[in-house]
Amino acid sequence: MSRVCLLVLIGTLLAAPFARAAAGGGNLAQYPPNEVHLTITTDAEGGPVLSDAEIALTTGTYYRLNIHCPDVQGGDLRGWRVEMAELLRNVHLRVVSVGDIEIHMQGHSFNAIECDEAGSARFSFVPIRPGDFDLYVGNVPLAVGRPMGEGGVQASGKHTFGTFIVR
Repeated sequence: MSRVCLLVLIGTLLAAPFARAAAGGGNLAQYPPNEVHLTITTDAEGGPVLSDAEIALTTGTYYRLNIHCPDVQGGDLRGWRVEMAELLRNVHLRVVSVGDIEIHMQGHSFNAIECDEAGSARFSFVPIRPGDFDLYVGNVPLAVGRPMGEGGVQASGKHTFGTFIVR
């Protein structure tokens, strides 16, 4: 091996740790997360309204999605079920929080968030695959005569769609 090739090889090996450190040291969940807020309100006809129908995200970036349901009336089953199954299959999930309770998921998943009382929930994640992923918000299943916890579009109820755009 020539002396020039050997020097290039040694220089590359010595520079590699500094390049990794400049890129966050390999920690995709570098604190603090980028805050994203989604507020779901109810229109005059009783349907859900999203504060943002499109939410842009970047792969490899740490986010905290804050879901706010400020006008849900507790106990009347008119709350909202929030589903984002495609997105959840394509992220590394970190922490799910409801109130002051944190659940450290470390990659596991959940199916939906139901806002059956006024309040907020949030979860932290890192998108790992680009694409356009549906966000569905519809009636809590019990409100339209369906079994509690049933997933998917509640065709007989009120619903809307949004999109997570991950690049």
